[in-house]
Amino acid sequence: MKAAPLKRRTPGEPSALSLRHLSKSFGGALALDDVELEIMPGEIHGLLGHNGSGKSTLIKILSGYHTPEPGAEMLMRGEPVPLPVPATAARRLGLAFVHQHLGLVPSMTVLENLLLGAIATETHWWLDWRRRTAAARALFAQFDLRIDPAARIADLPPVERALVAIVRAFEEIKAADSGGGVLVLDEPTPFLPKAGVDQLFDLIRRIVHNGAAVIFVSHDIDEIMQITDRATILRDGRVAGSLVTREASHDDFVERIVGRSLDLYHRNRTDPRAGEVCARISGVSGAIVADASLDLHAGEVLGLTGLIGSGFDELPYLLFGARRASAGTLTLHGLTHKLTALAPPEAIGAGIALLPADRLGAAGVGSLPVLDNVSLPVLDEFFQNLLINWTAVFGRAAQLGRSYEVRPNAPALNLASLSGGNQQKVLMAKWLQTAPKLLMLDEPTQGVDVGARQQLFKALGAAAAAGTAIVVASTDYEQLAQICDRVLIFARGRIVAELVGEAISKETIGEQCLRSGAFNGEGRTLEEPVA
Repeated sequence: MKAAPLKRRTPGEPSALSLRHLSKSFGGALALDDVELEIMPGEIHGLLGHNGSGKSTLIKILSGYHTPEPGAEMLMRGEPVPLPVPATAARRLGLAFVHQHLGLVPSMTVLENLLLGAIATETHWWLDWRRRTAAARALFAQFDLRIDPAARIADLPPVERALVAIVRAFEEIKAADSGGGVLVLDEPTPFLPKAGVDQLFDLIRRIVHNGAAVIFVSHDIDEIMQITDRATILRDGRVAGSLVTREASHDDFVERIVGRSLDLYHRNRTDPRAGEVCARISGVSGAIVADASLDLHAGEVLGLTGLIGSGFDELPYLLFGARRASAGTLTLHGLTHKLTALAPPEAIGAGIALLPADRLGAAGVGSLPVLDNVSLPVLDEFFQNLLINWTAVFGRAAQLGRSYEVRPNAPALNLASLSGGNQQKVLMAKWLQTAPKLLMLDEPTQGVDVGARQQLFKALGAAAAAGTAIVVASTDYEQLAQICDRVLIFARGRIVAELVGEAISKETIGEQCLRSGAFNGEGRTLEEPVA
């Protein structure tokens, strides 16, 4: 559904937020260059651009984390805001943020998380918890949400956590009595299923109807086209254009993001089952996966998908030994491994690599330099006379950065300093340099822009052409349709459908995932799968 036409501003009404001459440099390099942005009252305004385009820097200036260069101006409802934004001013100004990781405390209840801001900024010697609980229930009812204020955040599904964070931010705006306020949503959807995204979008529309303006930051062009009224595109720190969403095409967005028309990567598929079997997975079971068996072929790109909780994303971790399997074996190039005893070091030694979805928690170490992250699997190659040849290590890291177009290509920078897409390029390079026999990736393009995705897809295609068997676990059906030779659909821990070759499309994968809800528990769907 396209966004509704933008509401007309009443004569003389100031913009909800206005940024003028916004620039920011780091070490002499301009991250933002004279950016201007205007958000109208009652507007959902998209902000998008490739990784490293300046989106994160702009949001950090809004939140007061960064100080812009002299000459920048920020106004809310026509009133100047001092820069840098004072740490205590956002709540008073009616400016609230929901970042990708939500800022919730998992061990606390929903109600306690709702009250965190008020407790931190106001003087409370006593709280009427019964009255506060009733108020929270009424607040959720206002948005047709059935969330228990007494539930722990850790016990909620991902979509409800996101909804709690957004409702809390909206309440902060209301408390400011600022005439609407501005809610900044920074990549709120990558970890949500399609149904969860629809529910979140419904909440955003209700919030705007209640008077707030929303800045919606995303890499997903389809989401931008679905939810926003207008969108501003940043490229290399500058405004590359602004579009009225309902008047723009998907290609209009792509061209402004990358600066040219983009040829999307599409794999030349052949039937992988005609090739040599290089890996045989037999009887694998875990917390969700139940008795999964399949063959992998050299040079195959195999997709795993299904509804959230179906188990498709557990299988790679069981095969790598990152989660303990309760049963099953993996035979890779003739050598059989019992998964009940397999550990990651043994898996790496056998030529198995895993790139988890959690970039800075499980896949990489954000506080360590790119140099350290990329060299960890191959450090033993650089020992000379019991010492590490750091010059050679640095040279390898720099060479990989050039090959994978990491920006900036600065091996001494901490991994966390890079944008999400550039972090992913580093982590992909980390494993592909080892020429693994089996490479498994969990949601490899979350938070990665459309241009960087094509680079990553080409790298995977080259690895497959060299003989690596690749497994991609993802809920991004469009991505799977672009890169996979074969896609397996999971339901309740079992493989229930298989798509091969030309039968693979975004629509067919989505249909099969929805039909998997009719899975009868015996390893097949109630209806014949699409062939």
